[in-house]
Amino acid sequence: MRVLIVEDEPYLAEAVRDGLRLEAIASDIAGDGDTALELLGINAYDIAVLDRDIPGPSGDEVAKRIVASGSGTPILMLTAADRLDDKATGFGLGADDYLTKPFELQELVLRLRALDRRRAYNRPPVREIAGLRLDPFRREVYRDGRYVALTRKQFAVLEVLVAAEGGVVSAEELLERAWDENADPFTNAVRITVSALRKRLGGPGIIATVAGAGYRIDPAPGTGREAGDRG
Repeated sequence: MRVLIVEDEPYLAEAVRDGLRLEAIASDIAGDGDTALELLGINAYDIAVLDRDIPGPSGDEVAKRIVASGSGTPILMLTAADRLDDKATGFGLGADDYLTKPFELQELVLRLRALDRRRAYNRPPVREIAGLRLDPFRREVYRDGRYVALTRKQFAVLEVLVAAEGGVVSAEELLERAWDENADPFTNAVRITVSALRKRLGGPGIIATVAGAGYRIDPAPGTGREAGDRG
């Protein structure tokens, strides 16, 4: 998952970004409305986390433009405006969820996971495919009943692949969804992470490489020519 944090308090924004990184959620920061709109125009975010009181176009204006764009990007307003009429206004602008400051980081993570699940056509919270069981809320992965310990980045990559339900995911999309805007587009980090992920998951190989296209979860692991550790 990749989210945009729109927050003009640098320390808070960085603390949220660092906390989300520990939960295998990549995020970018915008300190004002203009930067937020610029990043939203460049990147495909799974969720936008908006403070309402920011310099430039307000969080309310950013929310209006997200809705008007038709992108379908869910909006979570994270703000000190905690009165009932403030919340009513926020939801009226198109917010999908509303969390007031101060807040617990874990609650923010749970709300982001829930929004991401609803965004993906109400897919089940625990996802299963080809013997894999991935629980994004507990950040746990099991293969054929065996617990698999993964790094945060390995989990993030696997989560994108599992969500594709056997569809092909390009290296570019993995880089966009599991890394933040500081990732080098020419890096081989995706290939290295997928290779390490395959080793953690063990045999038979479940992540197939589709030549010239990307990667996918093989529904019949170890039976096709695509499966295995070949980049």
